[in-house]
Amino acid sequence: MLLAVDVGNSNIVCGLFEGRTLRGHWRLATDPSKTADEYGLIFLGLLSTARLGAGDVTGAILSSVVPSVTRTFEQMIETFFGHLPLIVSADLDLGITVVYPNPAEIGSDRLVNAAAAYAHYRTGLIIIDFGTATTFCAVTADGRYVGGAIAPGLGIAAEALFSRTAKLPKIDLTRPKTVIGTDTIGSMQSGVIFGYAGLVDELVARMQAELGQKTKVIATGGLASLVAPESRTIQEVRPYLTLEGLELLYRRTRGED
Repeated sequence: MLLAVDVGNSNIVCGLFEGRTLRGHWRLATDPSKTADEYGLIFLGLLSTARLGAGDVTGAILSSVVPSVTRTFEQMIETFFGHLPLIVSADLDLGITVVYPNPAEIGSDRLVNAAAAYAHYRTGLIIIDFGTATTFCAVTADGRYVGGAIAPGLGIAAEALFSRTAKLPKIDLTRPKTVIGTDTIGSMQSGVIFGYAGLVDELVARMQAELGQKTKVIATGGLASLVAPESRTIQEVRPYLTLEGLELLYRRTRGED
């Protein structure tokens, strides 16, 4: 079975694949202070909930945008599972052409998402990932990754309102009943959630205008299901897109695709 791990700034998402089937998936908080041993014990515990053990893992692939955690996970996977993980980079066979002045600047999660989405849809795409940052990736119909946009994530926006003002409270990121808030919390939720839906739609429209074509617009990431219903442009939410992409790249690197 394949262990697929995506290390983000706020969360670590991991999945276990049997063939191409996702058997289990888990989400953890990213904690750079944790050691390889600590993460190893956590992962063994997660596997045990699926009645699996370290011996069931036959390979591993790792995507990370947190350099300080990357080496920790390399050590953890090698020590606890006996495998050197395949590390995602622009040098892998992604199935798309990266036309970007410095491909090393692109977050590995964005490359994975683009590779997975293009392999599935084979058309022009805008992929929106709602994570710590909200990222937009543009892929042309002929499979060229041409760039994108990066905006602060919803969580960052909400936290900034709380931390940079004297009277605004912390809020839960849930949909308010009305756009016109009748209290402070509702007003903040409206500004963040409906405001981000507008941000998404405007950026998508401008990106499609530059591409000169309409594209498929898909969303992923922990907060995608919150914003997508409020957006006029998001057509589909794929919550496991990054894990699917990791499985695809591992298979392709091994010549199994």
